[in-house]
Amino acid sequence: MSVPTRVQGGGRTRQRVLVTGGAGFVGSHLCARLLDSGCDVVCLDNLATGSRANVADLHRHGAAFCFVHGDATDPAAWRALPGRFDLVLHFACPASPADYLRLPLETLDVGATGTRLALERAHADGARFLLASTSEVYGDPLVHPQPEDYWGNVNPVGPRSVYDESKRYAEALVTAHRAVHGTDAAIVRIFNTYGPRMRTGDGRAVPTFIAQALDGMPLTVAGDGAQTRSLTYVDDTVDGILALAASGETGPVNIGGADEITMLELARTIIELTGSASRIRFVERPVDDPGRRRPDTRLARELLGWRPRVEWTEGLRRTIGWFSRSVAA
Repeated sequence: MSVPTRVQGGGRTRQRVLVTGGAGFVGSHLCARLLDSGCDVVCLDNLATGSRANVADLHRHGAAFCFVHGDATDPAAWRALPGRFDLVLHFACPASPADYLRLPLETLDVGATGTRLALERAHADGARFLLASTSEVYGDPLVHPQPEDYWGNVNPVGPRSVYDESKRYAEALVTAHRAVHGTDAAIVRIFNTYGPRMRTGDGRAVPTFIAQALDGMPLTVAGDGAQTRSLTYVDDTVDGILALAASGETGPVNIGGADEITMLELARTIIELTGSASRIRFVERPVDDPGRRRPDTRLARELLGWRPRVEWTEGLRRTIGWFSRSVAA
């Protein structure tokens, strides 16, 4: 799916898109898809959790791609961004437990100051704005599956709260900015996304299990492994994000997988797909780790015509292949 092309003076021009956090996992896939769709893309990233390697190949697009090393919470970084934008995708934020626990104040700051500055730029440019929110706003949910009108069950002082509350505040800020200034702003709530370019040490289950299986190490399953997640392959997630960006909808809209699997099932499947001799080792479950997670995606289907296309085991095969090639390189 692509974003609409801007029309000026009776002619069609290339759309300019800003992706904050564009050198991260999902952000880099967004940059690539936008470039392939004929957009000009500016990637703003401080590389706290992103990597230049994720966007190195995008320079083949020449002047259509621009990487800016800067922090989304720094007003000077925003003043340095050239030209005006038609679309601002705000993805800057540590997203894995290992990262946001290591960078708690930075995580809160990018949800507050970073989101405000991104909204101000989008409003000044007359651009469409999209906030990357998360299933974490639902916390350890008491409603299942989780619809967008569920308010969540979040511990505001727990170890995960820096990420949960950063995104919840960012959603409130988007809503207020739209109400006060009329900013064309939308919210997407992204569920557990996986695929190529994930980092093995980021603490999330898929890259951790794959790295352990490829190394022949025990797969460390938290608790008894009965907790569930609904995985979404990154290509499907990007489809949903761009469908919302191209629509007139404000959201929030859930984008996530339809198949709910346990962490023990995930570990066993990765062992099978890698042909590994690894065993499973059970470890202590993190504080406030959600017990069940699956999105209600009715709105995405009805409003955006979106549904995931890549079955989760096929997505794992692709991801394992990428990790295998990366290790061999």
